[in-house]
Amino acid sequence: MPTKQELRNEIVRCGRDPAYFIRKYVKIQHPKRGLISFDLFDYQERLIDAYMTERFNVILKARQLGISEVTAAYAAWLMLFHRDKNVLVMATKADTAKNIVRKIKVCIKKLPKWLMLTRQKTDNAMSIEFDNGSRIQAIASSGDAGRSEALSLLIIDEAAHVTSLDEMWTGLLPTVTAGGSVIMLSTPNGVGNLFHKIYTEAEAHENDFHPTKLMWWVHPERIEGLCDDPDRPGFKTSVWFRKEIESANVSERDRAQEYECSFLSSGDNVFAGAILAAIELGIYTPPSIREEDRNLFVWMEPRERGRYLIACDVARGDGKDFSTAQVFDVESMDQVAEYCGKIPPDRFAKLLNDLGKDYNNAMLVVENNAVGMAALEHLKLFGYCNLFYSRKGDQMPGEFVNCSYEQYETDLIAGFTTTSKTRLPMINKLEEYLRKKQMNIHSKRTLEEFRTFIWNSARRPEAMRGYNDDLTMACALAVWIRDTVLSSSHVSAEIQEKLVLGIDQMVTRNVDIPGATKMPGHQQVRTPMLTRPERQRPEMQLPNGMIVDFSWIYKG
Repeated sequence: MPTKQELRNEIVRCGRDPAYFIRKYVKIQHPKRGLISFDLFDYQERLIDAYMTERFNVILKARQLGISEVTAAYAAWLMLFHRDKNVLVMATKADTAKNIVRKIKVCIKKLPKWLMLTRQKTDNAMSIEFDNGSRIQAIASSGDAGRSEALSLLIIDEAAHVTSLDEMWTGLLPTVTAGGSVIMLSTPNGVGNLFHKIYTEAEAHENDFHPTKLMWWVHPERIEGLCDDPDRPGFKTSVWFRKEIESANVSERDRAQEYECSFLSSGDNVFAGAILAAIELGIYTPPSIREEDRNLFVWMEPRERGRYLIACDVARGDGKDFSTAQVFDVESMDQVAEYCGKIPPDRFAKLLNDLGKDYNNAMLVVENNAVGMAALEHLKLFGYCNLFYSRKGDQMPGEFVNCSYEQYETDLIAGFTTTSKTRLPMINKLEEYLRKKQMNIHSKRTLEEFRTFIWNSARRPEAMRGYNDDLTMACALAVWIRDTVLSSSHVSAEIQEKLVLGIDQMVTRNVDIPGATKMPGHQQVRTPMLTRPERQRPEMQLPNGMIVDFSWIYKG
């Protein structure tokens, strides 16, 4: 039987060293072995050291590593050996929050009586309060969570999965500014959310958080046969891992999220991690940056006789959205230039007019929403010669009309309208191009938008809350037009042959083509074109005896 002095010394030692206290006196509930002593692994002891020395901790972890248990034990130690400590635990839902409180209760209830330096004053499913003034409360995430509290410790469990955490964080951060600490732990859930932002910034030493990354193989019971995975460079495999993956039939997304701490391959991102990783290899600083606002990036100057496509998304210029233009080489689908800025529609139209002319009178496709129509009207005034027109009420693929014929075709409208019918096919087409490496993206701005482009709860592809998708939608529009309008599969061999044979004659003089209709007072011809069954005509303009290059609709 220990003496009173020995017990005092033991209490002092436990109060000074939480790892010693947990390892010697705390018990936890094991799913298979029942109630057992908490024999800390090395990585768990390192985590406790970080809790003691760092005010702000962010932990990116694999599942089933006992991180919630060690954090609960640390919270129990903090309340038992300190007065007036206010601990708040936030979780994704009420049941998860209750589970953390339950783990703390198990830690406390199995302690020897002489080590209980205070008595429980309140004990319910969501909170515990002690006579020494310390207490812990668990809550599910909500808009006003923790706003009125002055906290000693804030624990956010599965932070990447807490809905609208970025909004709540604004109210939560002031609660610990007076000296409190934060422990934010989670498996990954894609990119762009607050947890991803805080962790990646912590790794880059851009904030006050101390990052800890715990892969599945840190657990000593999982390392039998541990080796590098031959099929996936940078990852490991073991006997345990192979059995775990095979027995549970784990998907690639779940494997990335639950085991491998991969932001890119987890979550509801539209573009898979492998796609984003491949794109990143092609990113480089543009050799030329132009325009007054320095937002026009140019990677490649126009090739002589090169064929280019410019897809545009227009914004007001004074809101959160950007006006964007993506310039692609039609043949290679290289991203040769990009604009992303906030300027009025009239100035954006002037920029597009100049940019289109620089790139060999590129086909200019502008989304004709409210502000898009304003830009299009200015482009008409500028007389840009290669605008995309579509038929009113019909935005499906296969129809191109040159701007000269709007006065004769009353059912034509300048630009392209993105609708609920076309949005998803456009995004699917962009994903296909990226996955098959049929286009080359060089812009870091575009890649960052791809990273935060997700499937929302209604399974609609859109930017994550607080982020933009203007560059993404411009890319989607470009591949959609290229694949449905400019593709050679939409032009019959007969028409291609006629165009090839007649192009030189039409450039030098106005020649009647069999079957063509000549517009009175204009040097223009109209020839059959196989696009949609009911509309098999392209429109071509010959201002001053010249013709707009029509060769981009066929190859070779």
